[in-house]
Amino acid sequence: MSVIIKSPTEIARMREAGRILEEVYLKLAERIQPGISTYEIDRIGEEMIREKGCIPTCKGYEGYPNAFCISVNDEVVHGIPCEERILEDGDIVSLDTCLSYKDYNADAARTYAVGRIDDEAKRLMDVTRQAFFEGIRFAKAGNHLNDICTAIQNYVEGEGFGIVRDLTGHGIGAGIHEDPYVPNFSMRRKGICLRPGMALAIEPMVTEGDWMVGWLEDEWTVVTMDGKRAAHYENTILITDGEPEILTHTDGNL
Repeated sequence: MSVIIKSPTEIARMREAGRILEEVYLKLAERIQPGISTYEIDRIGEEMIREKGCIPTCKGYEGYPNAFCISVNDEVVHGIPCEERILEDGDIVSLDTCLSYKDYNADAARTYAVGRIDDEAKRLMDVTRQAFFEGIRFAKAGNHLNDICTAIQNYVEGEGFGIVRDLTGHGIGAGIHEDPYVPNFSMRRKGICLRPGMALAIEPMVTEGDWMVGWLEDEWTVVTMDGKRAAHYENTILITDGEPEILTHTDGNL
């Protein structure tokens, strides 16, 4: 495993990529409502990214056809946008994308309510988001990777939800996926020692029921095996000499 320590120039580019990506998500949130198709969300989002002089790096990655992964209800991640998939009142929808600014990437995911959702869907979304923040409390130089992973799992399962084990977060920089893998569940080993300059995409994927997932025939869309709903929340973070810096979040820190 070779974890890349980012230079000040690389960090500056990733910071700008993260700022732009968060801006895209904030604007897309205004467009998510009953009656819009996942295809239209993808089209609008890609247009925003390109207008800002960035590249939607998910598009074409290992053959993926779109700029955004858009997953609805029991779809966990990597749902393929299409004109026929129309969002309905009460749905929850997860958007996941990565963009590149001057050859450096930022990756983030958000889950949104479509119209009025039930209380359990809202709690699922809230727990998924908070799981990220529970994890990055331990994203400090000198701690180990498994400290983050264990905190996420303990929090999610303590709230009565499942944490997906077949997919993980990852390192990020000039590449979308770099070392190390960042599980959302406790590992048998401590994992790498965290150092300033490491950039990680941390992304809890949480289910209402069992954590088991499967892949649809399109070989991209991941769904819960029990048909219950899932939520996804992700940010790109930077390990520093102090608190972690969240590159894809408005506040930028805890």
